Parts: sequence; C-alpha cells; structure tokens
Amino acid sequence: MAKRNKAAYMISAVAEQYNLHPQTLRMYEREGLLKPSRSDGNTRLYTDDDIERLEVILQLTRELGVNLAGVEIILNMREKMEEMQRQIEQFVASLNSEIAQRVRHPAPGPESQALVPVISVSSLVRVETEVAPPESKPRRKKLTL
Repeated sequence: MAKRNKAAYMISAVAEQYNLHPQTLRMYEREGLLKPSRSDGNTRLYTDDDIERLEVILQLTRELGVNLAGVEIILNMREKMEEMQRQIEQFVASLNSEIAQRVRHPAPGPESQALVPVISVSSLVRVETEVAPPESKPRRKKLTL
C-alpha cells in the first residue's frame, strides 16, 4: 500500500478500501485483533498502525488460510519479538557505550595493560610422593598452594 498520511479512517472507508464488510472489522475488534480509537461521537477511527495490523490479519487469513485464533497467536508472538528486538538493541547500545567509555578512559591496573596469561588451577596443585616401605606402593598426596 502507498505511504499514508497522519490521518484516521472511518470504518466505512477502511471496509471499502479492503473489500470487507464493516461487520468483519467489528468482529476483529471484538476478538481483540484490532483496537481502533473512538471519536467523541463514538465512531471507530482507524490509524495507520491499525491499517498495517489489518493488512497483516488479511494476509494471514486470505493468503495463508490462518484462522482467527492462529492470527491472535501470531500477532502476539510478533509483538513479543518486536519487544525483544528493542531490548536487544538497547542492550547493544549500552554495551557499545560502555566499551567506548572504557577505551577512552581505561581503569588503572594490570587489566588495562597487556593481557595477562591465565594460570590454570591444575598448575597450582603440587603432587608430592611420600617414601613408603618397599613392600607397598608409593602414596600420592595433593597439596594446594
């Protein structure tokens, strides 16, 4: 569909544009799939966001054969995915900001200098062998430093 202006559309205009009966739009509202605003005279007014949502509903029902229960599930999943995407973008922006700040102002100490090799825990354990009588095997004892 072409770019829309910042307007609100009455139910009759939307129904005609999308070849729907107005009762179908009312049913979508009853089912919670659409939530048009209301004028002072209680007339349903469909915004550009409502129209975009209607187009998704019509694509799912007309082209893909999804029933209204399935449409509701898909729309809810889309909303959750969009929210998760926003949260990820906020996290990445925050992370980038933190990294940029640390690059500009490194903290004093060894962690701001060259990378320090990691010493494994196994290298901190020393194994000693006790001398035992010849008839028995030597015993091993672990000591931690």
